[in-house]
Amino acid sequence: MKCFALVGKALLPADVWVVAGLPHRAPEATASRLGAWCVGGMGVPVVGLSSELHGGNLAARAAALGVRSHHLLDASASLAPLRPAVALELWRSSLDLAGLRAYPDRAHSVLRVAIARLHGLDPAWVLPGNGAAELFTWAARDAAAAGVSALPAPGFADYGRALVCWGGAALPWALPLHWDAAFPQVLPAPPAAQVLWITNPHNPTGQLWSRESLAPLLARHQLVIVDEAFLPLAAGGEAQSLIPLLAEHPNLVVIRSLTKLYGLAGLRLGYALAAPERLARWAAWRDPWPINGLAVALGQRLLRSPARYQRHCAWVQAWCAREGAWLAQRLAGLRGPWGVLTPLPSAVNYLLVRGEGSLVPLRQSLEQRHRILLRDCRSFDGLDECWLRIGLQSRRGNRRLLRALRHEWALLGAPC
Repeated sequence: MKCFALVGKALLPADVWVVAGLPHRAPEATASRLGAWCVGGMGVPVVGLSSELHGGNLAARAAALGVRSHHLLDASASLAPLRPAVALELWRSSLDLAGLRAYPDRAHSVLRVAIARLHGLDPAWVLPGNGAAELFTWAARDAAAAGVSALPAPGFADYGRALVCWGGAALPWALPLHWDAAFPQVLPAPPAAQVLWITNPHNPTGQLWSRESLAPLLARHQLVIVDEAFLPLAAGGEAQSLIPLLAEHPNLVVIRSLTKLYGLAGLRLGYALAAPERLARWAAWRDPWPINGLAVALGQRLLRSPARYQRHCAWVQAWCAREGAWLAQRLAGLRGPWGVLTPLPSAVNYLLVRGEGSLVPLRQSLEQRHRILLRDCRSFDGLDECWLRIGLQSRRGNRRLLRALRHEWALLGAPC
């Protein structure tokens, strides 16, 4: 992708990364694909990859294909299965019509108490949000004020999107694309920067980083933002969380997502854990009612029992381990016109898959002929058309994916 940024009346080439209205020279690999965003003067997005490259655009893809959403198998998004017990709680929450008629509690008092109880914190250290994405926006405002952010590559493009809102400066933090299955792992050393953005487990690779390798970074950087959205889905993940270090480090922010854990991404519910002074500042910046009443009510129901929460996490972790191993073993045995598929080890509910050639035709064929959506990884800085990310499905859904892969390769006369 060729990007240009408009500064005044001059067009700058793609190797100039513009932040806060000023041009900054960026490495060639980063400048050639700034994740899903390129930035122009004053942090205004100029051009980026198509939204089709992001996962979870179910309604848009269904409309483009002329089918209904329920006909699609969406393996482009990475969500835990919607358990019947969770669906029942959603139904019960929606029946509370009196609660939905009133404006939500601006302080989200009951929900904050429930979240705080899970983590052994005071409720003042908790701020619920309209999904993790809203909270990244406020974290980015602090990050932009603190200095230059180091963004992992490949990494989640939403951190960059949030920084653009405030004209924040950023530099790439290149991660290796080879690793083994011995989790947790040591986080590669970051570049010199005032702010670190860390994803644990990492997206899109699925690597689980060790707390031992993360903790020393808190003394070296002005602000450390840790996205633990997928951590409850990883077996042994809580032992690597930085939440126990919050009290000693006011420069630490931990952000989590409930909608990934419970398979309810459409509801939009996450939370930030950080020093009360920081969260009070964020709360003053945001809209008066950032979370809808249904999301608040369901969050309160799902989290009212820490023991029940732990049982749900254990169930999801067992599902991830079982289906991840099963699907990875079968994907690794497939050969096609794009060479051998190589699924890399993952601690969570998605597999990053490498091909020996472009996987774009395969992704498009799966979508158009089989109604199966996979995540195009070109929106991740550092990955190209030879990569796909596959969100784990039910065993039935995973079998459907494998049948479609074999069918596509059989059409082209390739061995499977």
